[in-house]
Amino acid sequence: MASIKFGTDGWRDVIGANFTFDNVAKVAQAYADYLNSQGAKRVVVGYDTRFQAGKFAERAAQVLAANGLEVLLSKSHVPTPVLSFAVWHLKADGGVMITASHNPPEYLGFKIKGSYGGAAVPALVAEVEKKLGAEPRAFDPARHKLERFDVRKPYYDHLMGLLDMDALRAYEGVLYHDSMGGAGGGWIAGFAKHAGLKLEVRGLHEVPDPMFYGVNPEPIPANQFTVMAVLKAEEGRTFAAVTDGDADRIGAVLAGGANFNSHQIFAVLLKHLALRRGLKGRVVKTFSVSRVVELLAKKLGVEVQTTPIGFKYITDEMLKGGVLIGGEESGGIGVDIHLPERDGIFNALLLLEAVVGSGKGLGEQFAEIEAEVGFKHSYDRLDLHLPSMEHIRAVVEKVSSPRPVAGQKVVGTDTLDGVKWLFEDGGWLLFRASGTEPVLRVYCEMQSPELVKAVLAEAKKLVG
Repeated sequence: MASIKFGTDGWRDVIGANFTFDNVAKVAQAYADYLNSQGAKRVVVGYDTRFQAGKFAERAAQVLAANGLEVLLSKSHVPTPVLSFAVWHLKADGGVMITASHNPPEYLGFKIKGSYGGAAVPALVAEVEKKLGAEPRAFDPARHKLERFDVRKPYYDHLMGLLDMDALRAYEGVLYHDSMGGAGGGWIAGFAKHAGLKLEVRGLHEVPDPMFYGVNPEPIPANQFTVMAVLKAEEGRTFAAVTDGDADRIGAVLAGGANFNSHQIFAVLLKHLALRRGLKGRVVKTFSVSRVVELLAKKLGVEVQTTPIGFKYITDEMLKGGVLIGGEESGGIGVDIHLPERDGIFNALLLLEAVVGSGKGLGEQFAEIEAEVGFKHSYDRLDLHLPSMEHIRAVVEKVSSPRPVAGQKVVGTDTLDGVKWLFEDGGWLLFRASGTEPVLRVYCEMQSPELVKAVLAEAKKLVG
């Protein structure tokens, strides 16, 4: 069973190599054993638009049902946050989402959801991992039933109870939504129709595509060239929300075609929720999130907490209570009034609410934040594909001893998750191994794009 390894957000692997029907059944059996040990009765299962995802979901559902659990399987592909909502709404004891989120198209994964409607916390994942090894129980269609579910309407109604519907109904502009061929296709447009908004939603890449139109389904500039080209012709406050393969993460593109990254989104949502909405609570951010979020929170008098990378750590904190918003560098942001879960659809609508409420575009709002906190944000990330995890471990060992790069003096290090070099002007450089694939991620935030480029170039040479 050593070949099945849980990462930051469940188990992911290459389809047909290690992500097979047999291995999915083994993981489902381990989860069933955990659920039964907790006295669970009901579990929901969903899937995204990846190759054979529906068939893998059905196999997982069959094993769960064979273990005496009541199993509800989604009628079609769904966004991960909708599956999480279904766990909560249908009062299930847990959930399974067959997705590899933002990973390359050849990957699939098995995400576990807690009864609270969010990512499984580390302790729960560890318990499931311990139970790997048992032979999956046989499914008998004559004795074991699979029910189907559809929670689109209850989900939309739930969001309407959280959003400023008067503001959204007064807005007559355009919102673009690039779902990247993933499970979020049509969900924002569907909400607008359900809620009776005058908003015109223009969808891009809405037809499901297991190959995600030739890119990795992650909302970062390298994968957003189409929507950036489309938005070049737009002006004013119009923007595009970009959701990843399973629609739990969000990116954005502004009128004129400029990228608006996850750090900027996090900061704008924080200010909107804390100041305009008057909501209270801690801010929880992962290790790779911009200093701007930390500085803004302090400016607002809000406590800031930093966790390792992986939304499950944020979920852990949200379940303790008292959290306003939590987020990660990759675009996963959770708001406590909703669920302890990332939701790219809800966050897109919240961003629109911030634009309508302030009367200002997202870029203008973030520029004001930069001025308020006294830090100019520039950021980029390299994903370095190395031959093996052994190579990555050797590099991490190498960078544990920092040195000046691009003329920047290192004044400290932080090893909460990976190795972060802290620079004199407040910038930083982070080396961290991916938890789901043999990739070394190198993150950098400085106060100018030129410095970010120079620091990352030297970091790449250092890695070799």
